[in-house]
Order: sequence, then structure tokens, then C-alpha cells
Amino acid sequence: MVPSSMALRSLINFSRFASTYSKLGAYSSFTSQASPVSEPATFSDRGEDKYANVNWDELGFGLVPTDYMYIMKCSLNENFSRGELNRYGNIELSPSSGVLNYGQGLFEGLKAYRREDGRLFLFRPEQNALRMKMGAERMCMPSPSVDQFVDAVKQTVIANKRWVPPPGKGSLYIRPLLIGSGPVLGLAPAPDYAFLIYASPVGNYFKEGLSPLNLVVDDEFHRATPGGTGGVKTITNYGPVLKAQTRAKAKGFSDVLFIDAVKKKNLEEVSSCNIFIVKGSVISTPATHGTVLSGITRKSIIEIARDYGYQVEERSVPVDELIDADEVFCTGTAVVVAQVGSITYQGKRFVYKTGAGTVSQRLYLNLTGIQMGLVEDKKGWIVEVDGAFS
Repeated sequence: MVPSSMALRSLINFSRFASTYSKLGAYSSFTSQASPVSEPATFSDRGEDKYANVNWDELGFGLVPTDYMYIMKCSLNENFSRGELNRYGNIELSPSSGVLNYGQGLFEGLKAYRREDGRLFLFRPEQNALRMKMGAERMCMPSPSVDQFVDAVKQTVIANKRWVPPPGKGSLYIRPLLIGSGPVLGLAPAPDYAFLIYASPVGNYFKEGLSPLNLVVDDEFHRATPGGTGGVKTITNYGPVLKAQTRAKAKGFSDVLFIDAVKKKNLEEVSSCNIFIVKGSVISTPATHGTVLSGITRKSIIEIARDYGYQVEERSVPVDELIDADEVFCTGTAVVVAQVGSITYQGKRFVYKTGAGTVSQRLYLNLTGIQMGLVEDKKGWIVEVDGAFS
């Protein structure tokens, strides 16, 4: 069943929650200015059985500090062990830390959703954990196990549950970070590492909201090169796009669509999301061969599209195929599925079908329906946050 747009945006009566935290000791993987949780506390005695004081109707994609963050540490050639929740706050790092000097850091992004019965759910968190492990290997870093990662995410959501928006009003965006926190002067892996998670309630990623995006192809700047780190979610992948993105937005575009750095003829990614083009019953997307990130939303949309009978091709997609495409859309944790209204390439503007009845809308409604509990999850993608620490 595909839910209607109205169902996806429906409101509910607020639910009240009662849950008790486990006792947590002070903990820090490096010097932290955040206050550790040192006393048992309940939602009721902190007023956390209610929603936070947020104007949910005006929620965008900006940082809204919540109550708690998660911290866990280890040294090089060791394994991560038990972490703790701290009050959300600033951290201190050595000026010679690996992350500050050599960009030795990874991040992930996933969301928690509130359903109409008040329960909270995550979408495929184990995939984020596996992607971080892959990225950590590339960056010579230890990483949390899949179970540690998922458990830490659950703890962070539970601790910040009053910040999870009402159904249809947004989601709680969760940002896990893995950084080289230890000091290092010569070029080498850092001696110590920290795994952190913080969260923020968010609405639509683009200022256009659900309106179609207007992209521009940039053939001067590139976000990734063969043999680099474009295929893993390292922090160093994102700084290089800022110049092109800033220039594009100054000209009125929503974002930049990058092409490959070698032949300069194949599509790769938008600044922070994957790209798909539709022609008839065929959906094409750039293959993830080292320079394109393997997005979890991308992977999910491919599965859903194939279930609907579409032919999905993961391959090199020449930029020339933009000329006669029927539809173009982007996918990502932050953007979910965003329709593209136009793409400008070398001064020529190509316009695409958007709105009701499009392939992208059909896929969007199915994916968000699964995430929000309006469509049956037959794939086991949804993980409930049960309200108890393990």
C-alpha cells in the first residue's frame, strides 16, 4: 500500500512517555566540556515526558542542540569498549590531533522517526555501522562493532526522545562521528580515537522544501578522484564541494551535480546525495566504484524500484543522458528523495517531469511510508528503539 501525501503529513495527539535511565558514570574519551550524566534520572523529573519547546512547523535542516551526546574511546590497535552519555556540549581536542591535522575522521547520518502510537524507529542502522567500518579500514582507524554502533544510536535517541518531532513534522537526525582524537605530529594514524554521536531535530534539507531542485553541472571542480576516498564517508570528502556549491547557490541554483574527474563526461553525485535518472521504465544511477558513495537511501530505493518492476541499472551514466531523460531525482538520508526540476549544463537548461504521478514520487511515498509505519515493512529495515538501555 502506498500512503497518500495527506496521510504522510497527518498530525497526532501528543503521547506521554515514561522511562528510567540506567545509572551512568562520568566518562570522557578526551577532555570534554560537556557534563557527564552522574545521577539516575527519569523523563518525568526532567519534564522529558513532553515534547521539547520547538516550533515543529518551522523546522528546517539546521542544528538544534538537544540534551545528550554519546562518547566512546579506544587506542590504536585496540577495540572500542563501553561508552557513556554526556550532556551535549563542546569538546576539547589537542591541536595536534589526527582529525585536525590530517582529516582522520568519518561521519554517518541516520534518522529516528516517531509513529502515531508514540514509538520510535530507526531505518537500517546496521547499514550505517557497516559503512563506518568500511570507511574506518580505509582511514586506518578502529571502529565500533555493528552492535556497539546500533546500541549507541539507540541510547542517544532515548536520551533525546523529547526532541523527536511529531509524526509528519520531521525526524531526529543522528550524527555519529569517528575521529582521530590523539596527538600526532608526523603523518601517521593517531594514537587514540573517539566515537561520538549527537542529534538534532530536522525538517526538509533543501530550502525549497518539497519543491523541485534546480541543479547545475560543474565541470571545473571535482568532489572525488579514483583511488581517493570518494566511496567512503570521510569528512575530507565534503570540504572540496563548498566552493562549487557556494558559487552555484549565488547564481540561484539549489546545488551542484559533479562529474568524474578523469573523463569529465560521467555523472557522479550531487554535493551530499546520489543521483538517479529515469527514461521510460529504466532507472539509471552511477555505480559505486570508489568515487561515488554507497548511500543507504540509494540502496533502499534501488530495491523498492526493482520490486515495482523497474529496470535499475548501476553503471557509468554519461552526462549527455540528461538531455532526454524523463525524470531526475536525488536520494540521501538528509534529502530522502528529492525531485529535480531542471539541470543546467554548459549553459543549456534541461527540464524534467515532477509532481504527482512521477516515478520518484511513487518511490518516495513507499520509502517514507515504510519509515513512518504507513506501509508494511516486508524487508526488516525498521528497528524499534525500545526505550531501555542494553
